[in-house]
Amino acid sequence: MARYIGPKSRIARRFGEPIFGPDKVLNKRNYAPGQHGQRRKKNSEYGTQLAEKQKAKYTYGVLERQFRILFEQAQRTKGITGEILLQLLESRLDNVVYRLGIAPTRAAARQLVSHRHITVDGKVVNIPSYSVKPGQVVAVREKSKSLEVIATSLTGFNHAKYNWLEWNESALAGKMLNIPPREEIPENIKEQLIVELYSKQ
Repeated sequence: MARYIGPKSRIARRFGEPIFGPDKVLNKRNYAPGQHGQRRKKNSEYGTQLAEKQKAKYTYGVLERQFRILFEQAQRTKGITGEILLQLLESRLDNVVYRLGIAPTRAAARQLVSHRHITVDGKVVNIPSYSVKPGQVVAVREKSKSLEVIATSLTGFNHAKYNWLEWNESALAGKMLNIPPREEIPENIKEQLIVELYSKQ
């Protein structure tokens, strides 16, 4: 699957937020990249909506085609479209692996999944976009439990921060208890702007 592999600090500076995790460059230069990055630029309504969509895509590591498919799925589902969109993104296997603390970033989580280090209900799943359902158990594969990247990521991780996930330390496994409500999704994304953007297309 194609994915963004360019400079992440540049993207984080564009949005003024550490969307890929803690970033020393962002702390030093908290303004947009490029020659005119420090000049104040007034965004149009469309520009603001587009930027919010781009931020969501980069945050969750999803490309345009996948993102649109998820949005259309959210539209077909009963409820608030923007909230459902974020819930679908949060339910992706790579995101759940990241939320469980098994990987330090979503990119690292995606790699663990792709390299067959993760199981769902005891079966190896190597598709990062796999949608985890409530009641399913996401675990580290038995022969992968000694991986340094996993051990390092789990060290000191606070598993109590997400009420919708339950962690079993001895088994290195986490259970998805329920779909996370919007107030338990910490990402700074104004999902209504994304809904407004797609409604114009």
